[in-house]
Amino acid sequence: MDQRHSTDALNHKNGHYVPIGGPEDPELEKFDKPLPFCGCGIGWFSLLLGFVFPVMWYYAAFLYFWKYYDKDPRERSGLGASAVAAFVCTVAVLVAVTVIVTKSLLP
Repeated sequence: MDQRHSTDALNHKNGHYVPIGGPEDPELEKFDKPLPFCGCGIGWFSLLLGFVFPVMWYYAAFLYFWKYYDKDPRERSGLGASAVAAFVCTVAVLVAVTVIVTKSLLP
């Protein structure tokens, strides 16, 4: 059976088959391929790997702020999550350093 033709009962009753068109926007076809890194994308992969190597969060944040997701919008949420993780990590390190320096300066 040809997959490009409609099998709607009404069209079949009339003896006509209606060709099913492709997507209205040919740009959508480029997102048929799976994302890299086992299908989860660079952003989510960096988020998960960042718990072991926090530098990956900063790499993904760099990609997020330089609009890497314009190439593939499916990457945006993962890159954004990694950017938030990088921010939280930075704040935690700054607080820890501040506490350590403050305690070392006080008798």
